[in-house]
Amino acid sequence: MPPSSAVPPVPTEPSVPPTPYRSMLGPLSACVAFGVYAVASHLLMVHAADRAWAVAALFGPLLLATAAAGWRQRQWLVLLACAMLVLLLVGTWARGGVADMHLLYVLQHAGIHAALALTFGITLRPGSTPLITALAQSVHRQVTPAMRHYTRRLTGAWALYFVAMVVLSLLLYRLAPWTVWSLYGNVLTPVAAGLFFAAEHVLRYRWHPEFERVSMRAAAASWRSRAAPP
Repeated sequence: MPPSSAVPPVPTEPSVPPTPYRSMLGPLSACVAFGVYAVASHLLMVHAADRAWAVAALFGPLLLATAAAGWRQRQWLVLLACAMLVLLLVGTWARGGVADMHLLYVLQHAGIHAALALTFGITLRPGSTPLITALAQSVHRQVTPAMRHYTRRLTGAWALYFVAMVVLSLLLYRLAPWTVWSLYGNVLTPVAAGLFFAAEHVLRYRWHPEFERVSMRAAAASWRSRAAPP
């Protein structure tokens, strides 16, 4: 018989299963980048609070993100508010008052947390669905009465947390040196929010194991779909 002309199979490298370290690379990189930005913001507020480029770096990302969200959702009042804030920033910087710029940074920090407190707190009105309850309904197949009670209390806890952050921000601005407020506003604020979130995540599954495990991606998608225009 003639020799076979079949081509022998080319050996392939065995696939390497993803490791837990590789799956954690993305979140860890995001945390490191955010930490670098927080420390850089603190240094800018302490050493260059009234410089034009520093003002743009400190207010720009939030303004651009807010304006982009307002544009996608056709929220013209949000776009108008962004435009007015830009004019306010330019006018304050043109006057050259570093104390005025400090106050604007404080008002930005307090205003964001006050808006979040209102966003969570207003859903606790009689007849309304608490915000976290609504998010739980969108990501869990079944929401029991105990889960509804827990998510309602958690919505209230977040609202009180944001109110406390506003009060502490104003107190530190009035009573502490500017470097202390800047450290609080830029570094300790995200750390506190992360600790609150992490502690609640651990306690939730300890107190209520009936909650299904939900990824951060699914939770974020639920939040975006809730905020999307009809």
